Amino acid sequence: QVQLVESGGGLVQAGGSLRLSCAASGLTFRENTMGWFRQTPGKERELVAAISLYGDTVYFPDSVKGRFTISRDNTENTVFLQMNSLKPEDTAIYYCAATPNYSDTYNKANAWNYWGQGTQVTVSS
Repeated sequence: QVQLVESGGGLVQAGGSLRLSCAASGLTFRENTMGWFRQTPGKERELVAAISLYGDTVYFPDSVKGRFTISRDNTENTVFLQMNSLKPEDTAIYYCAATPNYSDTYNKANAWNYWGQGTQVTVSS
């Protein structure tokens, strides 16, 4: 069974940093595009970062560009999200996602096959 387990969430003051980790098992990690989504109550799940199979290509929306960095370690089956200069509006549950299929609609949650349980990130003012 595929498992994606996030860690590293918590409470941080505005301007601070957090590093999220996602450990994957039950899938061939190097054959999966990896991503991070976030969601707040009543809002659509939003893609905040994605990374290609070998890390050659990354994606960030304008809302986090320049502040967030995604990376992966295919020898450890782990993907990371480094979040710097955090703002209160970054507060959300952050989810790790994986898909073995390339898609032009990768920015939509329903294009991804596997999901972690989520980790809470809270940024205080």
